[in-house]
Amino acid sequence: MAEMSSFLIVGLGNPGAKYAHTRHNIGFQFLDYLEQQYSLRFSSSKWQADVIRTELWQKQVVLVKPETYMNKSGIAVGAIARYYRIQPANMIVIHDDIDLDVGRLKIVVGRGAGGHNGIRSIIEHMGDKNFSRIRVGVGRPELPIPVDRYVLSSFSKDEQVVMDEAMGDIAQGLELIVTEGANAAMNKVNAGG
Repeated sequence: MAEMSSFLIVGLGNPGAKYAHTRHNIGFQFLDYLEQQYSLRFSSSKWQADVIRTELWQKQVVLVKPETYMNKSGIAVGAIARYYRIQPANMIVIHDDIDLDVGRLKIVVGRGAGGHNGIRSIIEHMGDKNFSRIRVGVGRPELPIPVDRYVLSSFSKDEQVVMDEAMGDIAQGLELIVTEGANAAMNKVNAGG
């Protein structure tokens, strides 16, 4: 068994270039942003996930991008959480949310999947929903296209500008959860805008 690590930070997405810039991959996009900001490097692991172990904000963290495709994200996340003995309370998942406007953030704890298959898989494999989530708004389709097709579409140029700006906001929200706790983070982030 490895020594205890403090936080498991999971960005949800689908592997492969064809999905890289889609709405559904905002979790991956955010972890790629962190990787650049802090000059880190993801490496593949035995858990079907790209992983970075490092220290951020004076805390030990494990950053995870599951490579199992969205609907099976929990396979990698559950295995990594067990290996590092990280409790759900110290787990934070960043994912897309169509119920929020593009770039809008909402932090929640202990909620159900709300129709998000990646979250449903994680709850199944953790056997627990008591983890923090940073829901990142990707907007709703204006045209009558199926949601599953919409989330696999790319952002428009204008939306991409908003999302690029949101990366810093997501990082601030994440730092607040890690350093001050989820309740403090919810009070600050969810009140804004």
